[in-house]
Amino acid sequence: MIVSWLGGNYNAAIQRAEAVFCMTILLLPVKGTPPITGMGKQCDEGLRTAGFHWRNGDKAHMLEDGKLYIGTSRKPDDTINKGEYLDFKFGNRHGLITGATGTGKTVTLQILAESFSNAGVPVFCADVKGDLSGIGAIGEPKDWVTKRAEQIGFTDFAFQEFPVIFWDLYGEKGHRVRTTMSEMGPLLLSRLMSASDAQEGVINIAFKIADEGGLPLLDLKDFQAMLNYMAENATALSSKYGLISKASVGSIQRELLILEQQGAKNFFGEPALKVSDIMRTTRDGRGAISVLAADKLMMNPRLYGTFLLWLMSELFEELPEIGDPDKPKLVFFFDEAHLLFNDAPKVLLERIEQVVRLIRSKGVGVYFVTQNPLDVPETVLAQLGNRIQHALRAYTPREQKAVKTAADTFRPNPDFDCATVITNLGTGEALVSTLEGKGSPSMVERTLIRPPSSRAGPLTEAERANVMSISPVAGQYDTDVDRESAYELLAQRAAKSTQQAEESREASEAPPPAAPGGSRWTLPGFGDDDAAPAQPKPKPRAGYQRQSVAEAAMKSVARTVASSLGRALVRGILGSLRR
Repeated sequence: MIVSWLGGNYNAAIQRAEAVFCMTILLLPVKGTPPITGMGKQCDEGLRTAGFHWRNGDKAHMLEDGKLYIGTSRKPDDTINKGEYLDFKFGNRHGLITGATGTGKTVTLQILAESFSNAGVPVFCADVKGDLSGIGAIGEPKDWVTKRAEQIGFTDFAFQEFPVIFWDLYGEKGHRVRTTMSEMGPLLLSRLMSASDAQEGVINIAFKIADEGGLPLLDLKDFQAMLNYMAENATALSSKYGLISKASVGSIQRELLILEQQGAKNFFGEPALKVSDIMRTTRDGRGAISVLAADKLMMNPRLYGTFLLWLMSELFEELPEIGDPDKPKLVFFFDEAHLLFNDAPKVLLERIEQVVRLIRSKGVGVYFVTQNPLDVPETVLAQLGNRIQHALRAYTPREQKAVKTAADTFRPNPDFDCATVITNLGTGEALVSTLEGKGSPSMVERTLIRPPSSRAGPLTEAERANVMSISPVAGQYDTDVDRESAYELLAQRAAKSTQQAEESREASEAPPPAAPGGSRWTLPGFGDDDAAPAQPKPKPRAGYQRQSVAEAAMKSVARTVASSLGRALVRGILGSLRR
């Protein structure tokens, strides 16, 4: 087969076979051991003959303990300058990867994820174009890979596959990812629905009623049932919570229908994603790389942005404060970052900035990946200490402004002008500046990015299916769980109360006495209307009656609240539940 592949040249075939054998010995990693080098003159000669050239005079070990090797910078005359590194202890100081389409951002993200994984740091990233999945397969000796390794004198280079967990909101290319409506919270849900101020107010009221009343909002039908209840009791509820417009409720219901048609019903439900499952490490100490299949999700960019923002807020709320660790506990790559900030209201931007600023002390590094540095608000940009800037185009006034902005954010290098170099960078080349010493930015350097150790390209469907079958979370999230929640509770209680009222309105159970001191809370339609027994209750209409929902059951809820005050659910900065 090799002879045929090389056009019948027997000698070339033998040389290539020897080279492949040597490459296998030199590059294939053995878990827990460094790459094997120095196999002798015969292997070196075989590699040269096959096109793998190593310049012995330039050999230097690029991998250093406690540091992530990004690439090698060059001097103005294009000779090798020095290795460029990201110190792991500054990995949680966040970062920014920017550049025009086709300049090498995905490969940069890939080599960062690989290095963090080898250091024992779990990684979460989104695969927007579908080509990042190759990180789960061993690399291949392609011409550009071996050429780049030679260019930068990367003799420590070794091909490797990495522990990967695939996720997908639709359950097609990865394990299902879900959260509940209650866990997402009113602020992020309002963003997802592009809610107006009046609609956002109604959404906040719905969550407050559900939180206080012990009504779990797990999926879209739960929230729909709560909105129905609010519409039917709008007058009574308005006196307690503020104006609830039926028109606002109706517009929210229409937005829910649109969300359902766009696939949001796949996202809301149970079992909800556990943060611990994206923070796994393997037995050999490597961090698992969680890859979210986002090529289909990008058809609904607002859902994509809201999901990643929710996940970041979950990390913020659940993880403990640890200060500045020797290496991050998790690194979170946010690809297509402009989708997070586009059309976001001021209050949301302020809270995003707050989360980014504070999550560092919980050991989480957030790295934004986008085409234009102007996509990220200045208040957030100021929090990003590690910068990798690929080439930018400067054809329009906005692009020219972006070039100037990017150049001005770097610590100047007297050897070149940043603004000029940014527009002339080649593919796989970038301006790099990371934190060093006591946390100050390093001088910017023109850097050739190292090649990836894993495959630079997508997995096949069979390879992806195999990775999923041996995943540590296989089977945990693949089946929907529809437990009793707000929809079922409201429907059951309404049916029961209606039946009791029809059998004997006079025999309806008297309400329990209010708790001493007036600490008992009341809600219309939950049995609290009985507090005025002198007022006869009208005969309810047949069918689904929200007005008398949960009379009997909610009385026990009232007793529970009265006996254990302060148990209302607590929400965090971005509105997600604190567990």
